[in-house]
Amino acid sequence: MTIDTVKLDFPTNCNVIIGQSHFIKTVEDIAEIMMNSVPGVKFGLAFCEASGPCLVRTEGTDPYLVEVAQKMAMSVRAGHSFYLVIGPGAYPLNVLDRIKANPETCRIFCATANPVEVVRALTDQGAAILGVVDGFSPKGVEGAEDKIARKAMLREFGYKF
Repeated sequence: MTIDTVKLDFPTNCNVIIGQSHFIKTVEDIAEIMMNSVPGVKFGLAFCEASGPCLVRTEGTDPYLVEVAQKMAMSVRAGHSFYLVIGPGAYPLNVLDRIKANPETCRIFCATANPVEVVRALTDQGAAILGVVDGFSPKGVEGAEDKIARKAMLREFGYKF
């Protein structure tokens, strides 16, 4: 077995959700969650089938984002993993609870707009996601001014009154 990392490439104005599920039905179910949660949402989704033909299955409303998700799936190559690229104007916050509640979803590795590196194990059988590096390491602890700025940002985004 070897362990390596795979840097994921996606547009800076997008968010990604990376997870693991257990059934091909995931592709249509997550696409329906997206369509029912955010009207007009732009997204691309790729799912790595882990048996049978072992294809990357895709859905989405934006061909470019579908291609981005497909490239992520093909670069990591972990069976039953999925890669959801969410376009501008929608966020993981809008859909994450519904994706986690989906009966096929086993786990979520990350939901982020930060740079992502996937920590991967490779065996003779295939690949597995061990975890992700989401963004960067902390540089310190927030002070009083940082706390005020954080709270102001949440209100600016409309998440708090």
